Amino acid sequence: MSVSEFTMFQDQQRSNWVRLRTLTTLRWFATLGQAGAILVASLIYGLNIELEFALILVGVSVLANLIASFVYPENKRLSEREASLWLVFDLIQLTLLLFITGGLNNPFAMLVLAPVTIAATVLHRSSTVFVGLTAIGLISIISQFHLPIIMSDGTTLVLPTIFQFGFWASLVIGIVFLSIYARQVTTEMHAMREALVATQLALAREQKLTDLGGVVAAAAHELGTPLATIKLVSSELMEELGDHPDLYEDASLIREQANRCRDILHSMGRAGKDDLHLRHAPLEAIVHEAAEPHMDRGKQVTFHLTADNGADQTQPTIARRPEIIHGLRNLIQNAVDFAQAEVCVDLNWSDTDIKVRISDDGPGFPGSVIGRIGDPYVRERRQSDDFSDRPGYKGMGLGLFIAKTLLERSGAQLTFANSRRAGLGDGGAVIDVVWNRDSLPNSGDRVSQPLGENQQHSAEV
Repeated sequence: MSVSEFTMFQDQQRSNWVRLRTLTTLRWFATLGQAGAILVASLIYGLNIELEFALILVGVSVLANLIASFVYPENKRLSEREASLWLVFDLIQLTLLLFITGGLNNPFAMLVLAPVTIAATVLHRSSTVFVGLTAIGLISIISQFHLPIIMSDGTTLVLPTIFQFGFWASLVIGIVFLSIYARQVTTEMHAMREALVATQLALAREQKLTDLGGVVAAAAHELGTPLATIKLVSSELMEELGDHPDLYEDASLIREQANRCRDILHSMGRAGKDDLHLRHAPLEAIVHEAAEPHMDRGKQVTFHLTADNGADQTQPTIARRPEIIHGLRNLIQNAVDFAQAEVCVDLNWSDTDIKVRISDDGPGFPGSVIGRIGDPYVRERRQSDDFSDRPGYKGMGLGLFIAKTLLERSGAQLTFANSRRAGLGDGGAVIDVVWNRDSLPNSGDRVSQPLGENQQHSAEV
């Protein structure tokens, strides 16, 4: 999968995830709560507040919702600027309401955290900072300037100064903490979602290529007989038409075009039917297929096969699953990208496990991120690496995540480490991929077993 296919994930506008209807629905609930609290405080508890002004502020919120419902379509999605303005409007309306109802003496002042948390969830960093600073500024103003709450007996309800300061400090800390917390959680969640989508795209592409290869292979096999017949007949015609140059050239052209069709089909896919037997291959053949695109990139890629003592010396055969091939291909690509001269691929098996180790002589994984290798958008090598000589590489950290996800889906366990070279500290990177034979689907020593009846399997693209 090319880097350009991932730009759709990086260029998303986070504010476009929010519909106007979502904010208006939340504002309806807030308006009902505000109206209910004002009426309860005034009619039941007998608090003397500016009831008319308070109801006007609640009416402004209702009017804003009505305008939004009639002016904009129901499925309107907010831009960055629009979402910021709506949230600032909610903050101003709430703080004006707090201004006439005691300022920070009003316990409902904590509701200023809601718009800031929404901003941290759906807006970019700059807009979140703007909304957060606006909230801090507004609560700082009403902490000093506000209309008092007067009880029914004329007593002014005022918290001690130290409590007011503590409430203000807790709100400021809450705004900062919840903004950072909500943004971090949301960013990681969506990064994981986007990376999983990229993984699914990579797997779908590999599956399409596998299916296409099967179709081409079947076509090459089925067309082999008629092409051979055309070639044979054209050769006989050339012998019979030796005295007729014009007709001889036509027969020669027919034979050449038949040969060309055969070469085209052969270059598009391996000869043979797309049967169930071709969906299994020896371990070495599958790893070679995964490494094939990176064999001629100026680095030496070597393969070593060993079997544990006491294990069957016959090489195991496993299923040619797209996730295995694409996952190993990404790991080998990563090793070739960072290797100085050589990449080693060691294949080892026992009676219970199958292991593929991919190592290189590059700088290795930095200790600061080695525990997070395989997470999306983690730069997996030294920050000092020069990527300028690697065309098309953007260092997004999705390669190892996709490989890890695909291989774990096939039942593998991956470990990332650095080799140790005498006197040089950390050596090149080492990635171990281990399958348990019982958990690896369709694994086994199929090479030594009879093939049995050839079962046709059609592929669709």
